[in-house]
Amino acid sequence: MTRRTGLIGLAGAFLAACTPARLLDAVVADDAAATLVKDVSFGDSPRLKLDVYGPPRGAKGAPVAIFIYGGGWSSGSRREYQWTGKMLAAQGFVTVVPDYRLTPEVKFPTFIEDVAQAVRWAVDHAAEHGGDPSRIVLIGHSAGAYNAAMVALDPRYLKAVGVDRKRIKAFAGLAGPYYFPNLDGPILSRTFGGTDDKIYQTLDYATAGSPAAFLVAGSADRTVLPRNTERLAAALRKEGVEVESKIYAGLSHADVLLHLSRTFRGRSSVYADMTGFLRKQVGLS
Repeated sequence: MTRRTGLIGLAGAFLAACTPARLLDAVVADDAAATLVKDVSFGDSPRLKLDVYGPPRGAKGAPVAIFIYGGGWSSGSRREYQWTGKMLAAQGFVTVVPDYRLTPEVKFPTFIEDVAQAVRWAVDHAAEHGGDPSRIVLIGHSAGAYNAAMVALDPRYLKAVGVDRKRIKAFAGLAGPYYFPNLDGPILSRTFGGTDDKIYQTLDYATAGSPAAFLVAGSADRTVLPRNTERLAAALRKEGVEVESKIYAGLSHADVLLHLSRTFRGRSSVYADMTGFLRKQVGLS
């Protein structure tokens, strides 16, 4: 087994089935970027803290990216995803990576509200770090993709924190679970149990006013089936929303995220596709 193959297997094991990527920052190479601030509180809970990363040569009026990690709504930490902050910052974004509260401490919709609060913080403070709060993109993987999609599509969350949804220029969902009419299994039941399913179904919020969307998954994903991506893409297209979607042949649930890193991005076009789409939406290309 080659060193490269071994790294892929190791990193995949950390991310498989939405488990925490505890050592991922040690596995993947960092992009060149600046860590601007760390451990910033954006809410009343001790859990609600965020880190901010910036382009290596500094930023002035740069678009803002907010990355939301996955973990089955029950695990994960922003400290495990420093590399995503640096990856987006290297593409010209002032990047925010927040934590959000997890089950079993909370249930739906608290974690969605936490992400909306992180957007509120970015609107209030991005300019202090060279960011333009009128040009925000949301990116999420797995459960984080669901969270990002709900904030982007359901206007109630941003309205509740006093943010105009027009500030969200695009969102990118990587292997997101957007449609689950039956709460089969312990993850969904503990997260959404007792909630009216018409409230948490992402597809129901696809409207003509939705921001542009980049939606992708891997054909080998057995954690979140690719049909989730296909259904949300179809629902948004039906409303006339700009959508770029793709199912990457042979990629797993972990791969679509790992392939954004410097270590693995040469193995597919996920990185080029996503960054190209987001840069276009905010006028960087």
